[in-house]
Amino acid sequence: MTWRTVVAVAAGLLWTVLYALLYAAGYNSYVPPWLRGVDVALGAAASVALLARPRHPLGTAVAVGLISAVSSASVAALVIALIGLAARRPWWQAAAVATGTLLAGLPWFLLLVPGHQVSFAIAVTVLLLSGCLGWGLAIKSRLRLVERLREDVLRARADRDRRLDEARADERRRIAREMHDVLAHRMSLLSVHAGALAYRVRQSEQGQAPPPTAEELGAAVQVIRDNAHRALDELGGVLAVLRAADTARDGVGDGPGEEGTAPPQPTLADLDRLLCEAADSGQRVTARVELPEGAAPADRVGRSAYRVVQEGLTNARKHAPGARVEVRVHGGPGRGLAVSVRNPLPVGVAVSEIPGAGAGLTGLAERVGLDGGALAHGPDGGAFRLDAELPWPEGVPAPRPSGTAAPGELARPPVPAGSAVRRPGVR
Repeated sequence: MTWRTVVAVAAGLLWTVLYALLYAAGYNSYVPPWLRGVDVALGAAASVALLARPRHPLGTAVAVGLISAVSSASVAALVIALIGLAARRPWWQAAAVATGTLLAGLPWFLLLVPGHQVSFAIAVTVLLLSGCLGWGLAIKSRLRLVERLREDVLRARADRDRRLDEARADERRRIAREMHDVLAHRMSLLSVHAGALAYRVRQSEQGQAPPPTAEELGAAVQVIRDNAHRALDELGGVLAVLRAADTARDGVGDGPGEEGTAPPQPTLADLDRLLCEAADSGQRVTARVELPEGAAPADRVGRSAYRVVQEGLTNARKHAPGARVEVRVHGGPGRGLAVSVRNPLPVGVAVSEIPGAGAGLTGLAERVGLDGGALAHGPDGGAFRLDAELPWPEGVPAPRPSGTAAPGELARPPVPAGSAVRRPGVR
């Protein structure tokens, strides 16, 4: 039993008691004394019948309506039953019960009510029944509105959760691409130096070459150590992006300014450093960077161009070791940005000693596609090509961070076209 049912029964009984007091005060003197007690008893019975209203609203309304046809003390119970029926069931059911109650009560009006009061009593009864129907329909409309608003809130919450899940999935995919780009490049550099050192030691053990000198060993180990440290630093930076995204979603952080922050990612301004690292590792690199002075593409496009060159150098190091790699970057506002990395195909079937996930080009194509560009790769005339076309619309040149060189400039001496930069070391 709910509190609403208790209140409804109490209201019906209260009206019955009030009607008994009115009878005692002389109200409705035209009602015979023996009928007054019956009227009050029927009013109490109608009030108690409201206990069944939550489970059987239609049956309760019909029973209370029949009682009300011969009992004025059950008017409150009739009002409550009709309002509840109109609010919970189709309107025509409540209208049928109200009409039946009125027709069943006509003999009461005609037999007991004085002739000059019959019209007034019927009019009041019609208004009362109509008011009950209107009130019940208004409650039903409000309940439907509340239910619709509740459904809208649940739907909005589900949409928000779905968007958050999609955002988290996109963030994970982006971080996976970043980790692949960073670690594949660094690990390939480490593998090249470690492989060269192992090969030199094997040659010396077989008496086919002099043993490496302490200076050569120190230089090779130093290069391996530096690249390992750089790999750890760059991995830490990528993980910091993930941690910053998590703390931004959770609204917590370890310190001020941490929430939602991320370390800067490399762009075309860092291309010189990438090329010099490849040359320092013994990779033969030829680079041509032809970009307008003082202009730079959007940071996101610049990052994608950097990743294209990085992936091309990494793949050449893995699948065509020792081959010359040609890198060309050219374009301008309104003309787009073109990035090309080419290296000769190895003779025969080259078995790479550097393991990989095999998803670098797939992730790179997705990255370029998200930027509105296109990526093409594959054999072409005895060489493997990796070409990317990226958008660079007309507009105000993108600002460069202070302390970085323009994309067309090299912070260190450039890698000239038609020549290769090599560094003596362990081969």
